[in-house]
Amino acid sequence: MYKFPRSVFIGGAGITKRIEIGGNAPVSIQTMWKEGITGLTENSDALSLLIHRIEVLQSLGCDVLRFAVPDTESARALCLIAEKTTMPLVADIHFDYRLALECLKGNVAAIRINPGNIGSRERVEKVVIGCKEKGVAIRIGVNTGSLPKDLAEKVEAGSMARSDALAETAAREAAVFDELNFRDVVVSMKASSVQETIDANKAFASKYDIPLHIGVTEAGPLIVGVVKSTLAFSELLKNNIGSTIRVSLSSTPENEIITGKQILKECGKRPGGVEIVSCPRCGRVGFDVHGFVARWQNELLSLDKNITVAVMGCIVNGPGEGKHADLGIAGAGDKAIIFKHGKIIRTIDAKDADKIFREEIESL
Repeated sequence: MYKFPRSVFIGGAGITKRIEIGGNAPVSIQTMWKEGITGLTENSDALSLLIHRIEVLQSLGCDVLRFAVPDTESARALCLIAEKTTMPLVADIHFDYRLALECLKGNVAAIRINPGNIGSRERVEKVVIGCKEKGVAIRIGVNTGSLPKDLAEKVEAGSMARSDALAETAAREAAVFDELNFRDVVVSMKASSVQETIDANKAFASKYDIPLHIGVTEAGPLIVGVVKSTLAFSELLKNNIGSTIRVSLSSTPENEIITGKQILKECGKRPGGVEIVSCPRCGRVGFDVHGFVARWQNELLSLDKNITVAVMGCIVNGPGEGKHADLGIAGAGDKAIIFKHGKIIRTIDAKDADKIFREEIESL
């Protein structure tokens, strides 16, 4: 019913990792940098801090990172960042095709353009020529705010569903790239509506073998965005639609990666890794579950271990409810317990919980 996506490779020049999107490759996870990048200079503290945070995102499971490029200074800064990291970086270009050409002077892995606001076909062709010369892929980004006038009018008149308009817009843009004999293309069709996102991607995937980047755009704050993205992704992924994903949240890039990784895991698309089980807390609470999880979450999720870790609120139920865990911790008053597979192995002072827990994690 749906086309098997062809392979598109991004990255590979310089020190950048080469990532396959589509084909038989696992579904990759993307996020987007949330701040501007102007003002960065070689060997500056700001650049070092940015690179360190990129390394954290990589450790959490991020495969591709996109940066907004609104001006020439940002384009040059992105080229500088790309020299310092193995993470494949994508330049997000709107309106000015010359910014894409500026980014191609550096080690960017892909260019994301919205042909609907880039302008004439001639400008799109210049980007394609530049990408061909550098071996750089292009993501065609289509959203509900950039539909062609004729399709927008049909949607407004009620004679065409917005999802169909998204799919048709993407098809028109993809046809241009086919005419230019450029096949290193990924397509995204995003709406803030879960159902419109699902329908648009299904419609496109039923006709074309171009790999799809899926996501619900402007999904909202953390909880709302997680719910909407989970619903959309699970429906598409069970039909093998979606070669790469981004969970768009009004939250941190780290939370986008953690959410995307968990969705893929629950959908059977990315097995393994650390599974954190933690209780919601109640009136019996004797241990700061929330604080402990907040301190440890990113570090645990970045470990290359296939284990389950339980963080429970009380000694009464902790070992029992978390008995399947490879390692667990619970507490009461000034004491905490460490347990493995439901059996208590250590009773410790609560103040030593982080230190002892680290010892046990490292021993697994």
